[in-house]
Amino acid sequence: MTYQHICPSSHCDCGISRRDWLRIAAISGVAASPLLRAGDALAQKFKGDDVPVRIGYLAITDATPFFVAHSRKLFEAEGLQAEKPRLFRSWAQLIEAFIAGQVNVVHLLSPTTLSVRYGSKFGAKVVAWNHMSGSAITVAPHINSVADLAGTTFAIPFWYSIHNILIQQVLRKNGLTPVSKPKGTALGAKEVNLVIVPPAEMVAALAAKSVSGFIVADPFNAVAETMGVGKVARFLGDIWKDHACCLVTLSERDIAERPEWAQRVTTAIVKAQLWTREHMGETAELMSKDGANKYTPHPLPVLQKVFDLKDFEQYRAKGVLQHPAWNQRRIDFQPYPFPSYTQELVKAMQGTLMEGNVDFIRELDPAFAARDLVDDRFVKQALSQVGGLKAFGHAEDFSRKEVIEA
Repeated sequence: MTYQHICPSSHCDCGISRRDWLRIAAISGVAASPLLRAGDALAQKFKGDDVPVRIGYLAITDATPFFVAHSRKLFEAEGLQAEKPRLFRSWAQLIEAFIAGQVNVVHLLSPTTLSVRYGSKFGAKVVAWNHMSGSAITVAPHINSVADLAGTTFAIPFWYSIHNILIQQVLRKNGLTPVSKPKGTALGAKEVNLVIVPPAEMVAALAAKSVSGFIVADPFNAVAETMGVGKVARFLGDIWKDHACCLVTLSERDIAERPEWAQRVTTAIVKAQLWTREHMGETAELMSKDGANKYTPHPLPVLQKVFDLKDFEQYRAKGVLQHPAWNQRRIDFQPYPFPSYTQELVKAMQGTLMEGNVDFIRELDPAFAARDLVDDRFVKQALSQVGGLKAFGHAEDFSRKEVIEA
């Protein structure tokens, strides 16, 4: 089994291939027209706010609020109809379905929202964060420090991901140089070769010793731990405090034509996030492959490692957490999209090694992106109904300073 920096499959779980990325990049201008027309035709079937909620997701814990909102009928409580969430096997498939109007509520990697809006030039708008943290750096058992990664191959899920951004910062801080070289190319003594591996294949790659480690969203880190083929070296929430990974994204068209619908969708998701924080064990059960809706293919013990607050305490005892005073959870939920995060994200992407079309990010103004990408009207209104940010354990302040300590 070999793993190169381009996934050969266009139907991989949660990962993205070069073919997928080319499909995403092509969704602009004339190439987008058939999809947009299809979306318009579908939208005409409904008037005002009676359009059903059609969720598109990938089977990772990032999509948790969608599962909770659907299973607990929180959309119906807001006066909406909701179809069963639709599982997609690649980001490209999900984005195409979103643009065509086949689904109208999605979660996208935070850097990917930038590429869809400014690279592909489709009117995607972020209305809320979907979750915080929820990712980790997992390494082979013999890796005891970042320095041990020198001269090895390391897996990332996608160039446009918070994972790629933060692993490069960690490597550079420890005197290593992230590179992207073809398979079989000799590496320098201080180089670490970054390769794209679909998340669902990362554990197998680690077990086969094709990679020395990977950085990805859960539950794949928990899978490696449970199987005994890897160990968590660092949680991303311990690097970028309270960062977002995936974001709740709607189309600009739906927001303009159905603002009340957009408000009800956002309110249901915010209430789902709050319920999840208070019912982590039940959340793991409803998401597992043994749950009534089988939202994910993951077994309950794996998901319990992600959502069990007591299990997380072992990492404090082991010294894995470098910032225990931050009081992070393995995965957490808070819906407000802080402008400072978007600005810092753009700045970080501009200094990160990436493949593909990067011209749009090099020219993007961080302050402009924070204003233009995000519409926070709906999440602010939703928060006012549940007790504000204080209900999520945060200060009642819509501004903050980003803290990143690689």
